Amino acid sequence: MRPRSTALATAAVLSLTLGLAGAGPASGQSAAPAASRPGDIVTAAPTSFHPLPGQPTGTRAWHLTYRSTTAKGTPNTVSGTVIVPVDGRKGPRPLVTYAVGTVGLADSCAPSAGFPKGTTMEANLIQQLTARGWAVAVTDYEGLGTPGDHTYTVGRAEGQAVLDAARAAQRLPGARAAGVTEDSPVGIMGYSQGGQATSWAAELHRSYAPELDVKGTATGGVPADLRTVADANDGNIGAGLILMAATGQNAAFPELRLDKYLNAKGRHYVDFMKKNCVAVNTVAGLFKRISDVTVENPLDAPDWQRRLRESRLGTRKPDAPVFLYHGTVDELIPYGVGRRLRDDWCARGATVRWASIPLGEHVLGAIVGSVPAADWLAGRFAGRPDGGNCG
Repeated sequence: MRPRSTALATAAVLSLTLGLAGAGPASGQSAAPAASRPGDIVTAAPTSFHPLPGQPTGTRAWHLTYRSTTAKGTPNTVSGTVIVPVDGRKGPRPLVTYAVGTVGLADSCAPSAGFPKGTTMEANLIQQLTARGWAVAVTDYEGLGTPGDHTYTVGRAEGQAVLDAARAAQRLPGARAAGVTEDSPVGIMGYSQGGQATSWAAELHRSYAPELDVKGTATGGVPADLRTVADANDGNIGAGLILMAATGQNAAFPELRLDKYLNAKGRHYVDFMKKNCVAVNTVAGLFKRISDVTVENPLDAPDWQRRLRESRLGTRKPDAPVFLYHGTVDELIPYGVGRRLRDDWCARGATVRWASIPLGEHVLGAIVGSVPAADWLAGRFAGRPDGGNCG
C-alpha cells in the first residue's frame, strides 16, 4: 500500500473513532418484570440521541439492558439503545437493528455511552435511518457497557445480541406507542465488526429469532474469516486489532488461556486496551507483529483455531435477502474475504446483492456504502423483490 494511502486510512480510523467517553443512562431508570426470554427488558431509562454534541434529531431514545445469549448458549444481559422518530406515526413502522463497527474494549466506548454526548461517530449514519422514519435499535454487544469483558469478534454472541435488540425494541412500551410492534418489518444493518454481527444475525435468524419479520440484511466490510484477517494484519496497520480480537475470544472462552501465550509487553497491551477505545488501541498496535507480544502464537494452537472457525461466516444460508458490500482496497479486511463470503452464500442459495466500492478503503467503505445500503433496505420495506446478482 502506498504510504499516503496508509496515512489517510490511519487518519480516517482515528477521526471516526476518537472521542468516546463514558456516560451512564439518564436518570429515571426502571426495572422491568423478571426477564427470562432473550430480548426481555431488564432495565429501561430515557436517554438522548445526538450525532454531534447538542445536535437535535427529533427523536426519543431509551437506554436498555436486555436478555440475550452467550456464544456457549447461556443467558446473559446486554445493553443498548432504542431510538424512535417523533413524527406522530402510530402504525407499524420499520425497525432497523443496527450494529456498530469496532469501538474498543472499555465500557466507556459503548455506543450508548456516546449517544447522549454526541460522540458516537456512527450516530451520523444512524441519523440517516431515523430521518426516513425508521426506529433503530443499537446493541452495545456482550460485555461492552455491562459487567464482564467484551466478547469482541465472537460472531454468535454478536449476532444474538443484534437479534435480541430488535426483540427488546418491540417489547419497550414507549417504542410500541410509536409504532414499533411485532408487525414492524425488520432490517439488519452494520459494517466492520457490525458487519460480522449483522451477518451472523442474518445466518441465525431462522433458528434463533424466527418471529422477527426480517426483510433483509445490509452488511459491509465483513471480517468473515478471522484467521485470514489476522494474517493480513500481522505487522500491518490493523495489528492492534488482532490482539483485541484475541482478548475478545478469550473473554468468551476463558479456557483458551490467552495470558499464557503473552509476554510482558502483550499483557501490558491487553490491560491498556481494556481501559481505552479503539483509536488509542489502533495507534498502540500499529505495525506490530503477533511475535512482538507473545511467547507463542495462540493462533497456531488447535483450540484457538477451532474457536476462530466457529466465528466463520458463510456456513449457513441467510433466509432473507442480503446486500453485501466491500471496498476494493480495504486495508483492514481484505476484499477477497468479502468476495469469498458472497460466493459462499450464493453457493448455498442465498439471495445476495453484491456491491464493490471501487478504491474504497475501510472507513471510506462505511461512509460510501451507507446510503446505498439504506436505500436497498427501503426497497425491502416497501415490498419490492430483489433477486440478487449471484448469477
